[in-house]
Amino acid sequence: MIAILRACLPLAVAGLTGLASATAAERINQEGRILGPLPVVTNAVLFDTPEADGIVSAMSIFPVTSAWNEDISRRPLLTNSDAMIAQIISDLSSSRRSLRGFFEMNFVLAPDDQALVPIEFVDYPDESDLNGGVSPDGSYPIPGNMPVEGWPTQTSGETLLQAQQDALGLGGDRHSIVVQPGTGWLFETWEALLSGTNWQAANGAMFNLNTNGQRPAGWTSGDAAGLPMFPALVRYDECERGMVEHACRLVVKRTRYHTYIYPANHYAASSANTNADLPAMGQRLRLKASFTIPPTWTKEEQAVLLGLKKYGGLVADNGNFFSLSITPDDRWPAGAFDDLSSIGITNFEVIQSTGPNEGPRSPGAPMAYAGADRYVALGTPATLQGFVNYAGSPPAVLWRLYSGPGAATFANPSQTNTPVSFSAPGAYTLMLSADDGVHAVAYAAVVLTVGQPFALGAAPAGTNLVLSWSGGAPPFTIEGTDSLSTGVWTSLVTTSGQRVSLPLAGRCGFFRVVGQ
Repeated sequence: MIAILRACLPLAVAGLTGLASATAAERINQEGRILGPLPVVTNAVLFDTPEADGIVSAMSIFPVTSAWNEDISRRPLLTNSDAMIAQIISDLSSSRRSLRGFFEMNFVLAPDDQALVPIEFVDYPDESDLNGGVSPDGSYPIPGNMPVEGWPTQTSGETLLQAQQDALGLGGDRHSIVVQPGTGWLFETWEALLSGTNWQAANGAMFNLNTNGQRPAGWTSGDAAGLPMFPALVRYDECERGMVEHACRLVVKRTRYHTYIYPANHYAASSANTNADLPAMGQRLRLKASFTIPPTWTKEEQAVLLGLKKYGGLVADNGNFFSLSITPDDRWPAGAFDDLSSIGITNFEVIQSTGPNEGPRSPGAPMAYAGADRYVALGTPATLQGFVNYAGSPPAVLWRLYSGPGAATFANPSQTNTPVSFSAPGAYTLMLSADDGVHAVAYAAVVLTVGQPFALGAAPAGTNLVLSWSGGAPPFTIEGTDSLSTGVWTSLVTTSGQRVSLPLAGRCGFFRVVGQ
């Protein structure tokens, strides 16, 4: 709430004006979730902690236009979808022809100034991102608590150090993932091992989470498809919210030779695997819309399946199961994903994927603007000030209540400038969306603070000016300026009351009251 007036002594009051304030653009992800400020990471934070949940939930993990964040629920089917699903099934033994959830990759969140550590890439240095190192050595920001795949729940009770050193000789893929939320860089390796005091791995890959940029064509990564792993993992924080908000990482028995599909970058198949019904690396599957998610299943299972219907999964590796990757978080309840193994592979279908300049990455995406935050009077409908820019066919526009202490009733939620009424005082966040069915949904948010009608008045008291007002919510800050053109306001006093006295002898000035 802001109200402004101009006053002089002898008293002349002019222009009670606007009740709006400028709005900083919210960061909103592909699911229409407001991310809020990104916490600053000052120490390396392990994935299985509430602190990590808060950081990751505020991250933009690749742009909303990324293939990982693409809503593929309306994409057409591949013409040979049924044949490809049949091939995936026939490649597996009869006891493994259903979805499995495996507890695999974990991660650590590192500060921007994490010290760089030499790491030798012993198998594929020529396809590794060295980050300033000299081949075969990379230079990665590896904190002392970097975990390796499977720890802590799948490594037979090993301590973190033992897992880093593979003290029990468990072997396996031993992927490692380091994320720097502040810089947006992701560092991943395969077969990571701490040998004495020195790190080594088969290879290393870096990804910029702020762009859709690709690594060189044909390069492998920690995953056989050349894909990043971090954005594909089923995490604890998102299951707690009730929705996996991205594509998952899928493993099949066999993939096609010499073929990969965007955003994959690499193939890993025998030269005999030329059957067009074999999935390629990067092939995109989704759970059929007709699959009924039992309401009695765990919230974790429901979150995964909702994500598989909307975002699907990308084929990322070869293995002995049809599986997706879940973080080995020790906070998962027992049996949290057990029902997934009852879902037969025939419940999936293969879609036509979009290329690097198609779908959400094609030109002409709509843009939404929700207007400025402002104060509105309870009991009086407020006309929203949103608008949408678009090219081509008009997008479907929708206002909805995102949060607030009561109900918000829109006269016509499909109009950008519709009136809205509120049932109770308080701060309401309203979300405007524009969906053209091709691009990422455009979102914008506005905060309307609802309170009693606000009125500001002024009266002389000797050489002072007495300001009084009604409505709004404390605390109130009174600010002054000599000229509106400068845009510079000086805080004069803060009060929880609704009356102040200000010196104003022999001059004019502008005053405003800023409340909640």
